Amino acid sequence: MFIIYSVYDILYHMEKQSKVLKWSLIIGIVIVLNLFFNYALSLLYKSPEYETFCPNTAQVVEFVDTQDKCLSVGGQWNQNNYYQPVVDKNASKGYCDQQFTCRTDYESARKIYDRNVFVTLVLLGAISVAVGTFLKTNILISMALSMAGVLSFIVASLRYWTSADDLIKVIILAIALGILIWVALKKFKNN
Repeated sequence: MFIIYSVYDILYHMEKQSKVLKWSLIIGIVIVLNLFFNYALSLLYKSPEYETFCPNTAQVVEFVDTQDKCLSVGGQWNQNNYYQPVVDKNASKGYCDQQFTCRTDYESARKIYDRNVFVTLVLLGAISVAVGTFLKTNILISMALSMAGVLSFIVASLRYWTSADDLIKVIILAIALGILIWVALKKFKNN
């Protein structure tokens, strides 16, 4: 009786270890595939650098105290709109944001970069989901690729979410929901 119980106990623990190993492999594939997508993308498609748009080459930054000087260096003049007692008649009536134009150019380039990265990650995620959905030979890899594709959608959306307009956000969510429902119908149509 003891031998039967021991064999049963061994088989039970082996089955439990096998499930843990399978899930560990699935999670590992999901994470590493998404890391691969993101690092390969960052290697092939460089993000805009702030210093490229707003180089800080001057060792001493000159104080700009007039609107005309501010505009000539590409800045934005901001009036002081609050009450300030007149202590010095020569005091500036505002301040200059000297990096306004270059920062605006950088933010525009960054938005385009974020949009392109979003589209690329969504396409890579869709390919992963499609391959995972139609792969019939290995359920472990099929499941891992499908989950990696879904994670790629999430990562892409999180990276682009702050730059996207509200309409784009709704479209992103609708597409993601549609793909998830489609995958569920394909994978589990017999259940």
